[in-house]
Amino acid sequence: MMAMSCKDGKAVLDNGKYVRYTPEQVEALERLYHECPKPSSVRRQQLIRECPILSNIEPKQIKVWFQNRRCREKQRKEASRLQAVNRKLTAMNKLLMEENDRLQKQVSQLVYENSYFRQHTQNTTLPTKDTSCESVVTSGQHHLTPQHPPRDASPAGLLSIAEETLTEFLSKATGTAVEWVQMPGMKPGPDSIGIVAISHGCTGVAARACGLVGLEPTRVAEILKDRPSWFRDCRAVDVLNVLPTTNGGTIELLYMQLYAPTTLAPARDFWLLRYTSVMEDGSLVVCERSLSNTQNGPSMPQVQNFVRAEMLPSGYLIRPCEGGGSIIHIVDHMNLEPWSVPEVLRPLYESSTVLAQKTTMAALRQLRQIAQEVSQSNVTNWGRRPAALRALSQRLSRGFNEALNGFSDEGWSMMGNDGVDDVTVLVNTSPEKLMGLNQTFANGFPAMSNVVLCAKASMLLQNVPPAILLRFLREHRSEWADNNIDAYSAAAVKVGPPGARVGSFGGQVILPLAHTIEHEELLEVIKLEGVGHCPEDAIIPRDMFLLQLCCGMDENAVGTCAELIFAPIDSSFADDAPLLPSGFRIIPLDSGKEASSPNRTLDLASALEIGPAGNKASNDSAVNSGCTRSVMTIAFEFACESHMQENVASMARQYVRSIISSVQRVALALSPSHLSSHGGLRPPLGTPEANTLARWICQSYRGYLGVELLKSGSEGSETILKTLWNHSDSIMCCSLKALPVFTFANQAGLDMLETTLVALQDITLEKIFDEHGRKTLCSEFPQIMQQGFACLQGGICLSSMGRPVSYERAVAWKVLNDEENAHCICFMFMNWSFV
Repeated sequence: MMAMSCKDGKAVLDNGKYVRYTPEQVEALERLYHECPKPSSVRRQQLIRECPILSNIEPKQIKVWFQNRRCREKQRKEASRLQAVNRKLTAMNKLLMEENDRLQKQVSQLVYENSYFRQHTQNTTLPTKDTSCESVVTSGQHHLTPQHPPRDASPAGLLSIAEETLTEFLSKATGTAVEWVQMPGMKPGPDSIGIVAISHGCTGVAARACGLVGLEPTRVAEILKDRPSWFRDCRAVDVLNVLPTTNGGTIELLYMQLYAPTTLAPARDFWLLRYTSVMEDGSLVVCERSLSNTQNGPSMPQVQNFVRAEMLPSGYLIRPCEGGGSIIHIVDHMNLEPWSVPEVLRPLYESSTVLAQKTTMAALRQLRQIAQEVSQSNVTNWGRRPAALRALSQRLSRGFNEALNGFSDEGWSMMGNDGVDDVTVLVNTSPEKLMGLNQTFANGFPAMSNVVLCAKASMLLQNVPPAILLRFLREHRSEWADNNIDAYSAAAVKVGPPGARVGSFGGQVILPLAHTIEHEELLEVIKLEGVGHCPEDAIIPRDMFLLQLCCGMDENAVGTCAELIFAPIDSSFADDAPLLPSGFRIIPLDSGKEASSPNRTLDLASALEIGPAGNKASNDSAVNSGCTRSVMTIAFEFACESHMQENVASMARQYVRSIISSVQRVALALSPSHLSSHGGLRPPLGTPEANTLARWICQSYRGYLGVELLKSGSEGSETILKTLWNHSDSIMCCSLKALPVFTFANQAGLDMLETTLVALQDITLEKIFDEHGRKTLCSEFPQIMQQGFACLQGGICLSSMGRPVSYERAVAWKVLNDEENAHCICFMFMNWSFV
């Protein structure tokens, strides 16, 4: 039998002759390939029997055909991927060249102005202000805040304002009207969100972004105009008037409201003109500005409980990209009236970095997310479509903002306090608010609540990075949540049977549901496992579920707001399930990246900087961490019956106060200044204690097992600690107590347990093992104490998030100190992975 290979439908024999497959044979093979790209030997023989036209082909020849067919498919996909990357790099290169040209123009202009200014100030003092020598940036400021007579708001006047807005917007998007500097922590590249910049020295706050998205310009404009769908702080955008223009464009008059991010500040609103037009080169432009000081046309009076803010010329320049997609320039420029908030909050309203994160980059992220959903499968986790999951995220965020702001037009009114005004309680009895709650759920029990209460408060935090505090609140719910309150909240919206008893929960399991491209936002389901105390508990399930939105966990992101928002959900988990969101929002007030060194509280980064540089870094961290300030806002919603209103309000106040107390305690423990003292949660990392423990671990391993734990060449306690920290296997120590708790873990150990060094000591040894693992450990523990070590068979353990982790095998040994006394037990899990 002669071997045969296949290329482009041809059979190649060993003697050099070509044998072509007939079209019918290729069609039959292609049909099977689409059904099963890698058929088994049995399936290939079955194909020959079922298709007489393949009877003259050997099974081995068919096998080779499928191998080459898979190879061609792989090459096609790789070529397609490389073409997409090449298109993106070409577009990014074009953007960078344009940015380079703009910067060169700006440098030339500033050099000229500097020379001009020096010539006119050498021997004279300027008695009056000479605007001719001002920079482009300064002159732009005067233009942005004109002191002119009222502008004409008739249709002709509005067109004049629109054209002026377009010119000013383009000068910011592609020109030098604003001095732009690179956003801290943002570097352009093929995998980056785009080129992001913030303003320097201009009126108000401004941010600009340039990026490539895989959507057509008209679709991009449609998404961006629907601001409430992607800008979480946007409460509403009402289009009050639409005027077509003679050049084919559209002028719209808009009234927009923004939620207040905290209870300490009022909400904002805008009276805007939006102009949409197509330029000569085919680019689509959507630009906006505030309408103020106008006459002879429509106007918007001041609205109670809102501060009228100003939008300076802003918008979107959308250009079609060769090969599909769009290149987009985004400019956001606002004056948010910082005078209207307490002085401690003014950095939030004066930070261009915060504006870039909340608005400019949010727009780009939404476009990238939708483009990815269009190009990939329409069904994600739990059989949900991406649009449905985004809608759930939006509902959680919007519901939290509604409760936080408590607008009277949504039915909220304030209840009297109990003599202390630290916690505000609002009540809502409007039918719209209650409509989602009063329905029959999958369990068949109708809801009876006719009142919704919201208890909210804000507090100032010092010296704790928001991302670290948020992660702790997410991973360690038992540290601040009350089981009875969770059970009450679930029963109030009928996610469990009526009359369900309150009690304890055995733990929480985080079930991933969806995430954005850059993982800056997570949507997950939290399962609170009930603990049974009587036979009835075995019949009636007592598990509780929460739908949870988590964002802002990246410690390196500058100006990012951290949020943890959750709501009880029914076990049916319907898309239109009623949601009463509660949660936390932590807003940084110091947007400078140099203001904090968050990693110092979580890992051994300080210990790994060996030598004098390590001490310097540690000292710098201590100095800089004192500048970290943030404001935390807490809001919790409760549904109840009207006759229980006062009792539930009292309970809600006390609950929020207890949460504030818990958060203050946790924040104090997470503060770098407290972690660096011996009275804190644990001794300072990188000090002699950590180095000594690493040395003891390695010495004990060598003494009991007769081999080295680390590779040869690791000499010196600091080098040992660094090598141990980077060891590929999971290494962790637990105390020798009646209830052993973990005291140390290397990076792989923290990854396996899905925790941090700060939270590690809250995890007990028995918590990470399943029932079989606990029995094995109990049987091997005497051997560990007598013999000094034990080898454990592979099995399953659990992370702190409840996720199962498999490991091939494990070794446990007794760690001895310099006096040969038992200090702790060390475990090493080899070849572990999440199941």
